[in-house]
Amino acid sequence: MRILFCNYEFPPLGGGGGVVMAALARDLAQRHAVTVLTSRAQGLPAESREHGVRVIRVPVFFRRQLAVANFPSMLAYLPMAGLRALGLRGSFDVINTHFVVPSGPLGHALSRLYGIPNVLSVHGGDLYDPSKSSSPHRHAWLRPPIRYLLRQAQALVGQSRNTLEHVAEIYDVRRDAELIPLGIERPSPPVAPGRREFGIPEDALVLVTVGRVVARKAPEQLIEVLRMTSRANAHLIVVGDGPRLGAVRQAAAEAGLTERVHLLGQTSEDVKNRALAVSDIFISTSQHEGFGLVFLEAMAFGLPIICYDHGGQTDFLSNGATGAVLHLNDVAGFARALQDLCDDPDLRREMAANNLQLVERYLIDKCAARYEKVFEDAVRNFAARREGER
Repeated sequence: MRILFCNYEFPPLGGGGGVVMAALARDLAQRHAVTVLTSRAQGLPAESREHGVRVIRVPVFFRRQLAVANFPSMLAYLPMAGLRALGLRGSFDVINTHFVVPSGPLGHALSRLYGIPNVLSVHGGDLYDPSKSSSPHRHAWLRPPIRYLLRQAQALVGQSRNTLEHVAEIYDVRRDAELIPLGIERPSPPVAPGRREFGIPEDALVLVTVGRVVARKAPEQLIEVLRMTSRANAHLIVVGDGPRLGAVRQAAAEAGLTERVHLLGQTSEDVKNRALAVSDIFISTSQHEGFGLVFLEAMAFGLPIICYDHGGQTDFLSNGATGAVLHLNDVAGFARALQDLCDDPDLRREMAANNLQLVERYLIDKCAARYEKVFEDAVRNFAARREGER
């Protein structure tokens, strides 16, 4: 097949949604012709070939950060990508659009223009983000166009039960949809990872979190949890950048924890993997995850996970087996669960073994195989329907 991915973010721009789509594109490119139509910023090339994937980036002008998009850049992506797509007509068999907001209108328009099916993948935050006043679910005027796009796609894919529940309950779209969990590429173990490179003593107990440092992640709670943990040798690594990074730094200073909080900012995959490899426990105070790709990455390094219970991660994380899953914003319970894991290395080893076994179900080749079938069915059904209309 000739597959076109439409996504306003593609690494190094953006977060988990772009990362998993890139991995999906790379896997499918081993068997199909794959093109990605995405945003260009921060000096990225207009076109490149990456691991067999043709990547076309259109300028959006207004984006200033790798990790975080803004409304002008998202809005600019639609006309700029639409103009670039005019020269690609006739080149594809199927479109896979990621994020109904903002990419949805583009995928829908190109489906009509090219006369090919559009498979729409929703990721969670494009439908519901409790931390943002701008979240689509809060605005009555946004719900009808989103509902239209969800209904018009030839196939709809959600990565978690939570996301598909929002499709039905918030947007009143009750249709057949595919539940396809996200997948990760098996990480390569870093060569001789060491704690000294992060300024951490070798005998420390190391906590780690990975992700954009934004309000939805409630990152200042991480500092509060560390403060409530009685272990003086507990250190926290924060991998990621975003507008709340300064607030995290300030919270650490006010709590007297600056020397035990290590803010890495935006890093390479290798540095991120090295941070995971030297850690003992993965913690996240995120208020909601559509799926939670970073949890899979942590599981692949054998880390127990402590997080809240609001989001798609509850599809594969369970209290007592993979770590601890706490009620949303139960900071005291979070700190107790962390203390229990700090004090019980045998329990940590048991959970690590569980997670290493469980993550095998969520590798990218399994995700890609299921997407491949959805694409094939969409192409076949679309052609049959058009034939029937003649």
